[in-house]
Amino acid sequence: MKKIVKLLVANRGEIALRIMRSAREMGIKTVAVYSEADRQALHVRFADEAVCIGPPPSAQSYLVMDKIIAAAKQTGADAIHPGYGFLSENEDFAALVRKEGLIFIGPSPESIELMGSKLAAKAAVAKFNVPLVPGTSEPISDLVKAKQIAKEIGYPILIKASAGGGGKGMRIVEAEPDFETQMERAVSEAKSAFGDGSVFIEKYVTQPRHIEFQIFGDQHGNVVHLFERECSIQRRHQKVIEEAPSSVLTPELRKKMGEAAVNVARAANYYNAGTVEFIVDENLNFYFLEMNTRLQVEHPVTEQITGLDLVKLQIKVAEGEKLPFGQADLKITGHAIEVRVYAEDPANNFLPDIGTLKTYVRPQGHGIRVDDGFEQGMAVPFYYDPMIAKMICSDSTRERAIAKTIRAIDEYEITGLETTLGFCRFVLQHPAFTSGNFDTKFVEKYFKPEVLQSKGSAAEELLAALLATMPRQQHSLETNATPAATHWKKNRS
Repeated sequence: MKKIVKLLVANRGEIALRIMRSAREMGIKTVAVYSEADRQALHVRFADEAVCIGPPPSAQSYLVMDKIIAAAKQTGADAIHPGYGFLSENEDFAALVRKEGLIFIGPSPESIELMGSKLAAKAAVAKFNVPLVPGTSEPISDLVKAKQIAKEIGYPILIKASAGGGGKGMRIVEAEPDFETQMERAVSEAKSAFGDGSVFIEKYVTQPRHIEFQIFGDQHGNVVHLFERECSIQRRHQKVIEEAPSSVLTPELRKKMGEAAVNVARAANYYNAGTVEFIVDENLNFYFLEMNTRLQVEHPVTEQITGLDLVKLQIKVAEGEKLPFGQADLKITGHAIEVRVYAEDPANNFLPDIGTLKTYVRPQGHGIRVDDGFEQGMAVPFYYDPMIAKMICSDSTRERAIAKTIRAIDEYEITGLETTLGFCRFVLQHPAFTSGNFDTKFVEKYFKPEVLQSKGSAAEELLAALLATMPRQQHSLETNATPAATHWKKNRS
């Protein structure tokens, strides 16, 4: 067993900081890498050492393997943590790290490669009797044959790229006359986005919930799951709000899905942190979707309900230690909700709204955690993902966690650009969300931009009533006052 002394984090922003903080608590020195756009970033200032690896575009910096390896060698780092995104699910990078005699904080290159192909992953997990959505088990290119398979499965069907994700190379086909056109578009987009035009066909679940299980394995054959996360609130196939546990899983279904998730990991000879994603239909039938071979953005909600530090656990497993617990030792405590604070304009189809954080004040209080990589006065660069922060609120029950999250949103002060905070507040107050009766189509079913311009909060109404009773001169002095509940709305002030 080799102890890690110095860790290079091959990432940026909030996840780089989050990893470095856990490493520092373990007595491990940290190395940051950064592009020229991130020279003043918080993760650069926090690390013990920092190395510039190139110009702002990620293709010239954070995605250049040789530069990251060179930075590790230059600083004497003995391990690399990839975070999420960038090179985190690149089997060639994991193999290169290993070849250079460094420790990769993650799974083996072989596991990454296997689960990186949706078709190969489906074939592997089928041997362990993991439920799969009805569909093809190999790539399809013959239009006549593909059309016949679609007819047998029954419309609507989904055409999906074998490589990649994020909604690229994905087409829903409602009826047979549309099949040929949508098939050609899916193949073309898959080739363009991933360099691989392989697609497969599966039954389209019309009211899907997206529920994923956090799994953890060690290098001694032990695998457990750390329960589920509900990730159905999405826009453009990307998550915005996550919670743990899910409000619809019974203990029996949780056990069944958890066992399936562990079997997926075993099918890939998997170790370290990973996430098994399932689609759940309106009758609570579940089907394997894919496996993410890295730490997820939403991992903090799992940490909140289990009391575990997943990054520390990742490091210990990478060092060769056995998992310090078995499945029977784990339990769910309370409820946690994460809202992703994106620099996006929900009123304009959630398009990125890059700018400078003129005001940036985090909410505070018991059970509130903010993972971010920004401070007031910093610019949100347009080269990277527009996520400003993740705010995680936890309490003893789901109802209390929702109330706490709404309070924290009202307390979060951000001006200078548009954010998703107002949208998240709308979701948390919507009857479909509070009742637990929602799916991945929440946005298209319920959200319209004008709801964010609707009736003001109780605090706003109270202020308006008070102002109406004041003398004219005093009123003029007070009209710039803003209640805490509207700070996230005054984005352009």
